[in-house]
Amino acid sequence: MDERVKKIDEAVEYIKTRICGKTPQVGIVLGSGLGNLADKIAAEAVIPYSDIPNFAKSTAIGHKGNLIVGMLAGKLVCAMQGRFHYYEGYPMERVTLPVRVMARLGVKTLFVSNAAGGINPFFSVGDLMIISDHINLLPNPLIGPNFEEFGERFTDMTSAYDRTLIFEARKAAAMLGIDVREGVYLANPGPSYETPAEVRFYNTIGADAVGMSTVPEVIVARHSGMRVFGMSVITNMSNVSNKETHLNDGQDVIDQADAAADKMERIFSAIIESL
Repeated sequence: MDERVKKIDEAVEYIKTRICGKTPQVGIVLGSGLGNLADKIAAEAVIPYSDIPNFAKSTAIGHKGNLIVGMLAGKLVCAMQGRFHYYEGYPMERVTLPVRVMARLGVKTLFVSNAAGGINPFFSVGDLMIISDHINLLPNPLIGPNFEEFGERFTDMTSAYDRTLIFEARKAAAMLGIDVREGVYLANPGPSYETPAEVRFYNTIGADAVGMSTVPEVIVARHSGMRVFGMSVITNMSNVSNKETHLNDGQDVIDQADAAADKMERIFSAIIESL
């Protein structure tokens, strides 16, 4: 057996023992500062990553490091309370292993969230942005031998973010009276924040927001045949000038994400209920 698949299956078998063999329908990846959204889940199991074979340790601030399985909006969900990042020193195979695990558990739809820096000048701190597309400046997680058990060698990314789910998100936001933006998310390696010159470049090539995650998970989810919905919280406005008054701060990012978590949970719940 492929050693990579063996590691995935070891994690799957352990998780199954903790959830009595149940099949979650929905996967959720909660980004920086958004872990409290997991409090809305009626948890049946809270599994520390340290207990799961072959899971990495999440070292980023605002990432609690638990896998939560429980009910949300009438569906059994499997939620990552914190993710793994390339900048933490993990190879892409390990960064994206939890998504493969979710696929093996039976998850068909993946929700991804993140804290992002706003590039679009019409955005403001605290905005929610539906991710309509992405630009990837991270190593592609599909590089290397193909996972034949999961998908084909060449994965189409024309509609990486499911158009029906985006429509449901717009509809839910309108019904809930929550203003949402829509735009392109750019993923770069981090962990340093972007220079003003980089932000201007990203704006030129069509990015509306920038962060250090999410895209590898989306690529692997699509390779595994999952539908994907993504949302960013604009937690800071990325700098377009070198003025020292425009500095990025990690704790501010967490605080802003936490403030927006309730709105995101209500939108996620409404979409999940519609599945």
